[in-house]
Amino acid sequence: MTASLCGDRIEGLFVPLDAVDSDARDLLAGITKVEQTRPGTENRNSSRMALYILEMRILRRLVLVLLLSAVLLASVLCLSADPAEGESREQLLVPLPQTAPAPKDNPMTPEKVALGKQLFFDPRLSGDNSMSCATCHLPEKAFGDGLPRAKGHDGKILGRNTPSLLNVSFFEGYDWDGRARSLEEQALGPIQSPDEMNQDLAELERELNAIPGYVQQFQKVFGANVNRDGIAKSLAAFQRTLVTQPSPFDRYLRGEKEALSAEAKRGLELFVGDADCVRCHRGPLLSDGKFYRLGLSSKDDGRMFVTGKKEDKGRFRTPSLRNISETGPYMHNGSRKTLSEVVEFYYRGIPPEAADGLPVDVKPLLALTFTEIPAVVAFLESLTGEPPEISAPKLP
Repeated sequence: MTASLCGDRIEGLFVPLDAVDSDARDLLAGITKVEQTRPGTENRNSSRMALYILEMRILRRLVLVLLLSAVLLASVLCLSADPAEGESREQLLVPLPQTAPAPKDNPMTPEKVALGKQLFFDPRLSGDNSMSCATCHLPEKAFGDGLPRAKGHDGKILGRNTPSLLNVSFFEGYDWDGRARSLEEQALGPIQSPDEMNQDLAELERELNAIPGYVQQFQKVFGANVNRDGIAKSLAAFQRTLVTQPSPFDRYLRGEKEALSAEAKRGLELFVGDADCVRCHRGPLLSDGKFYRLGLSSKDDGRMFVTGKKEDKGRFRTPSLRNISETGPYMHNGSRKTLSEVVEFYYRGIPPEAADGLPVDVKPLLALTFTEIPAVVAFLESLTGEPPEISAPKLP
């Protein structure tokens, strides 16, 4: 809703000043007529009373005008300031930066990125030398795995969907439950997890220090032998290069209005308007980085694993929507195969409460219709940017 529409809706509430003037003229004419036909003290008293009545009527009209004017001003100010209404909500959506930020203690260098790429593809990072980071984060799958839930050590089916690593550097926290605060911290988590790569870090350091090619590179990049800190920093540096090229939506935001189809534009209107997706999906990744309970799972503790708070049970981080059309299946447990199924879930599938009785954080969009879903999906598909071309390197 815009201020002009608000003005149209309250048109007619104002009391025109010329109406006040008309009443005043009529009453003054009556007073004059009385004074002319009935001179004397009694008439003067009547005139004073009539003037008093006139003043009260005019005062009441003026007060009403001022009050209604204040209401209009407040309405306009509220509409201008409320990001939940109208075009101002699009300001919450910004183009993806083309350069990933790096921490001061881990600056980017070509040599470090090259080392990180080798480590990323090296199965010797796992306990039985069978899995690399690229086993679950395949370049041809938008650095996901295309599975509902990840496969871990010995082929074990894990509890959560593998998130894409595209544009991952723009997050401020990592994993579905936010347990890692940096890419460097996150890099070592799957390596030493018994359910994932099942590698002891001390054993990994010994194994890689027995490979001359790795020792030479670590000495060049870090001035030290192979160590877990250097492994983490190298893997993080490589992942910071996984930034996609501008998507059609990025080009639209930069002024190329024809970059989106008519249906995608309609989807954008729903995204920032009636569907209210932008409440959680905003910023360069179209994610607010916060945690929400949707009632999808009662077995996974979600954010409670990190905080220990019962109110965080079943809450998971808002995922990025960048290249979302290439990263299905969807949701933290991979329970939705297609984008249409995801949108249908938000329209009608969200339960009144989670299975354990805890309240959900999002309500279903019962006022909207399924005929709108293709437009929302068309907009989501416009968020796909060309990923960097990555192929497996030669390992030392």
